Amino acid sequence: MLPAVAAASPALSHLSRHHHLGHRFHLRRHRLLPSAPTKASCGAGRSGRRLVLAGAFASSDGPAGQDVEYSAGATSSGSAYLGLFVRWLGLDNDPRDREHAVCTLYQYSLGGRKSIDEIMQFPGCIILVISLLKSESTRTCEAAAGLLRNITSVPLYRKMAIESGAMEEMISLLCKSTITPEMMEQCLCTIWNFSIDEKWRYKILRNDFLTKIVSYLDEEDIKIKEAAGGIITNLVLSPSNHGALVEAGVIPKLVHLLQTKEDDYKIIRKEAKSSLILLARDDSYHSLIIEEGLVRVPLIGSAAYKAFKPLPHSWPSFPDGSEIQRSSRPSKYGATELLLGLSVNEKGTKPDEAKINAMVGRSNQQFLARVGAIELDDEGNEQLGSQSNDLYTILPWVDGVARLVLILGLEDVSAIKRAATAIGDASINEHMRTSFKEAGAVKPLLQLLNHNDVPAREAAAYALEKLTVSSTICRKVKEEGGLELLVNTVKDPNTPVKQLEKIIYVLSRMFDMRISMVAAPERYVHEDVTGAERSIQGDTTSGSSAISHTFENQEMASELILDFDAISRLTKVLKDAPPTLQAKVCCVLEHLAPSEQHATAMTATSIGSVIEAILEIGVIHGTRADSEDFDNLPSVGTEEISQAVSAAARLLTKLLNFDLFVRGINSEKFISLLRRMLKSSFPLQSKDWLAACLVRLESRTGLSGNHGVSDIDMEITIYQTIPRLVEQMMTSFSFESKRSAVIKLNKITSSGVLEYTRAVADTGGIFPLVKMLEEGDGDALEATLAILYNLSMDPENHPAIIAAGAVPLLKRIVLAEGPHWTNAIQLLRTLPV
Repeated sequence: MLPAVAAASPALSHLSRHHHLGHRFHLRRHRLLPSAPTKASCGAGRSGRRLVLAGAFASSDGPAGQDVEYSAGATSSGSAYLGLFVRWLGLDNDPRDREHAVCTLYQYSLGGRKSIDEIMQFPGCIILVISLLKSESTRTCEAAAGLLRNITSVPLYRKMAIESGAMEEMISLLCKSTITPEMMEQCLCTIWNFSIDEKWRYKILRNDFLTKIVSYLDEEDIKIKEAAGGIITNLVLSPSNHGALVEAGVIPKLVHLLQTKEDDYKIIRKEAKSSLILLARDDSYHSLIIEEGLVRVPLIGSAAYKAFKPLPHSWPSFPDGSEIQRSSRPSKYGATELLLGLSVNEKGTKPDEAKINAMVGRSNQQFLARVGAIELDDEGNEQLGSQSNDLYTILPWVDGVARLVLILGLEDVSAIKRAATAIGDASINEHMRTSFKEAGAVKPLLQLLNHNDVPAREAAAYALEKLTVSSTICRKVKEEGGLELLVNTVKDPNTPVKQLEKIIYVLSRMFDMRISMVAAPERYVHEDVTGAERSIQGDTTSGSSAISHTFENQEMASELILDFDAISRLTKVLKDAPPTLQAKVCCVLEHLAPSEQHATAMTATSIGSVIEAILEIGVIHGTRADSEDFDNLPSVGTEEISQAVSAAARLLTKLLNFDLFVRGINSEKFISLLRRMLKSSFPLQSKDWLAACLVRLESRTGLSGNHGVSDIDMEITIYQTIPRLVEQMMTSFSFESKRSAVIKLNKITSSGVLEYTRAVADTGGIFPLVKMLEEGDGDALEATLAILYNLSMDPENHPAIIAAGAVPLLKRIVLAEGPHWTNAIQLLRTLPV
C-alpha cells in the first residue's frame, strides 16, 4: 500500500500540507554574488551567502497558510544553484552550512518529481543526506529524514537509498530516545516507501524492528499511526510475513483501530481492514481475528441484494424461527404486534443475550439491504489484486453473523455458497456456533443440501459439519427434521464423496453413544478374567436391555429412516474410507447395532468382512510400529489407525449380541487379530475396547461350542489391565485413584503368575510404586510393599528398584516401626544393599 500521495510523489503532498505552507517559491531578480564585494557583504561572510542563496529558493511573500506555488522560471533558475547546496552537504563543511543546505534542499524537493530529479542528478547526494541523520541538530535530522522521504517516494531512487544504508539509519534514528514526533513521522513514512517493494520488506523483519512498528499503532499522533499502519499493510502483502506480524501482536491492535469511530481514523481504519482481510486468509489467524470479535464476510456485490425480500410476519418471531409468546394483554391499538419490546418484556418471556444480539443484527442488516446500502460497489477496491469471487470485508460479529444468514436467503448461488463456507470458517467456538443458531442459519443450511448446485451442497455440508460440534446445534438439526434429510443424502448414490464425508461426520456426532457411555471399557473389562466374564455376561442380559431401553425412542425413529439402503451405503463407505472416516461410520453404525432389524441389515451387507479388514490393517500397522522402522511409517498415523480400530471393535462388540451375526463370522480369526493388536504398541485407550471385544467374543464362541485359546484372559491382563493400572498410578492427580490402582495391581501380581510381575516391570511400574512408598499408608502401603517384594524376586529388577530411591524410603519405614515395618525389612534383605 502506498503512502498518501500528491500529483507526482507519494510523500510530497503530505509534507506540503504540514510543512512550510506559507512559502512561495519565486526567484528574485538580483545577482546572488556582486562582482565587487562591498563592505557589508564582506562582513556578512558565509552566513550572508546562506541567506542570499536561501532567497534564491524561497521567499515568505505570501500569507501564512497559503498553498505552495511553483513556476517554471523559478524552478529552472533555482536549479542552477543546487550543486552549491549539495556541495555544502559535505562532511568538511560547517555544521550550520550543512543544516542550511539540507533544509533548503528539503523545501525544494517539495516541488515534485522534477525537483527530486534535479537534486538526484548529483552523484553521492543521497549518501551525504543519509550521513546527516546522525547529526546532533534536531532540525538537520528532520530535514534529512524529510528529504529522504521525498526521494524514496520515487521508485528509481528507492533502490539507491536502500543500498546506501538508508533503512538501517532510519531504524537507528527511531530507536533514539530524543526523537521528535515530526522526525518519527518522516522516518516511518520513509520506511513505508521502502516497504512498497516486496524485495526490501525482509529488512524490516531482519532488523527486529517489527515489534517497534507495531507499538507505534498505540501512539497518540494520528500521522504516526497512519505511517505505521501503512508499513504493516505492505508487510501483510507478503504471506511469509504473517507469522512474524501475528507474533508481534498486530491483530488486537488492528482490531482496536478498526473499531475506533473518530473521523480522523478514516485512513487508519481502511489500512487496518485491509491488513486483517489478508491475515484472515490463514485459518489459524482467521480464528484469532474471530476471537477478537470480528467476522470475515464475502463481498457479493450490491446487485445480489436486490433479490432480498423480507418475509411478512403476522406476529414477530426470533431470527431462528421460534415464535414469541403472545401477550395475554394485547394492545387495542395493535402496538403489541408492531413493537417487539412490548411482547418480549412480559414476565418469563424476556429473551437471552444471544437472541437479543441476533435480533439487533438482523434488524441492522435487513434495513441496510432495503435501502441499498448494505454493500457499496467500490468496497472491494483495496483487494483489486484478488479475484472477483475472493473479495471479503470484516464486520463486527453481530452484524457479520446476521449478514451471512441474510445471504443464505438470496438467489445468487455463488453468493450462497460463499456465505455457507464463511459460516463454517467462523464456527470456531461455542459462542459463534450459538450465534449462528440464534440467527437462523441451521434451517437454510439444511435446505441447501437439496440444492441443484453441487458446490453449494458441499458448502452447506461443510458449514453443518463445523456447527454440529455443538450438542445444541445437533438438537436443532433434529428439531428441523434434518436427520431424515441427512440420511437421504447418504443414500443418494450421486452424492459427491466430499459432501458424503461431511454428512457422515454430522451423523456420527448426532449418534455418538460414547457421550453416555464414558465408562464403558471399565464396565466390560475388569482386573481379573473372572470379573471380565461376569461383566460380559451381565451385559448380555441387563446391560444390553439397558442400552436398548436408553435408545428405544431413537430406534423407533431410526427404523423409519435408516433402512437397508442407508446401511448398505454406509458399509460400502466403511470399506474404502480413510481411517478417520471409518471411525465416524462405525460410530453411526454402532448407534444402530442394538436394534435387531439394523443388525440383520448389517449382517446382510457382510459387514463382518469389512470389520475384519479394518482389524487386519490395524495388525499390520501395529506390527510395523513395534519394529525398528517406526519412524518410516506412512502418512497415516498410529492415532488415526487406532481410532478406526477402536470404533470397529466397539461395533463388533455390539453385533456379537446377535446369533445371526456370530454364525456368519470366523470367530477364531477375529480372536487372533484382536490378540495380536492387544500385544502391539497401540494406545491404551484402544486396548480397552480391544480387550472388551475379545472377552465378549470369547464368551460368545464358548456358547456356540467353539472354544478359544485358554490364555486369552492372561493376555488381556498383561497387555491391557496392568498397563492401564500402571498409567493410572503415573498420571492420576488423585491419591484415591492411585490407591485403587495399586490395590488392584497387588491382587493381580499375588495370583502367582510370573508373567504378571514381569508385565509390571516392563510397563515401567517400578518408579510409581516406589513413589507410593512415600505417599501411601495403610492398605495402599501394604499393597505397594507386596508388589515390590514380588518384583525383587527377579534380580534383574534390583537396579531399577534401587535407582528409583526405594532404599532410603524402606529404611525410614523400618525406623518408624509402623505396622508394615516387617514387610519393609524383608524387602530390604532381598536387595543388594
